[in-house]
Amino acid sequence: MAERVAVPTVTTGQMKEVDRLMVESYGIELIQMMENAGRSLATLARAMLDGDVTDRPVVVLAGRGNNGGGGLVAARHLLNWGAWVQVVCSYPPEDYKGVPARQLAILQAMGAPLAWAEEGWELPPADLLVDAIIGYGLRGDPRGPARALIQLAQSSAAPILSLDTPSGVDTGKGSVFEPHIQAAATLTLALPKAGFGRPEAAAACGNLYVADISVPPDLYRQLGLEVTGLFARDSVVPLLVEDGVIWCEGADEV
Repeated sequence: MAERVAVPTVTTGQMKEVDRLMVESYGIELIQMMENAGRSLATLARAMLDGDVTDRPVVVLAGRGNNGGGGLVAARHLLNWGAWVQVVCSYPPEDYKGVPARQLAILQAMGAPLAWAEEGWELPPADLLVDAIIGYGLRGDPRGPARALIQLAQSSAAPILSLDTPSGVDTGKGSVFEPHIQAAATLTLALPKAGFGRPEAAAACGNLYVADISVPPDLYRQLGLEVTGLFARDSVVPLLVEDGVIWCEGADEV
């Protein structure tokens, strides 16, 4: 029987420091982290679609921040693998900046179907909805176009796969704002977030997974965390939340 091992969690502040140190101390750029996140997201989406995305309709909801950039990477991979992908952005393309803008430009060059949240717009039928609207920086009820995308998602009958956190969930405190995504599954990045141990946040996450974005173990040690062996067998690892503790099974050590 596989051994169950408790997985360390990170606060919002620690996750910001992970992102900073990845770039400043290790030279692992945001675009590399985003590629790792997006490909893992697409891989989990494929698994949720029974291992074959050929001609399967998928809708990707993408904010204009780094979380949205990860969703755009996933959309590219799913398109390349044969899925029918509709991308719905929170803002028009000219409002995207930095690395997310580069990811969006790639999709534009590919001729990917793109739309953005507008009043009265309805989502097309889909077998899976990907939520990449808001990441770990949320501090209150979603507003503006992000709120509109969450409400669109709520109107769909398709199961939802969220990137890093269900949009509308505070990853630090585990608070659930309105509106928020009720995900069938959540792929969190690097390590699970501290708030996911709270019952309300755990329920919003659905089935919880964590993806490797190539964080060196020594970086975690700088933050007082010991993390080794979590991704020894796979780059996407299923997790279990029980009594406020987050566990994985079968890791060599964490």
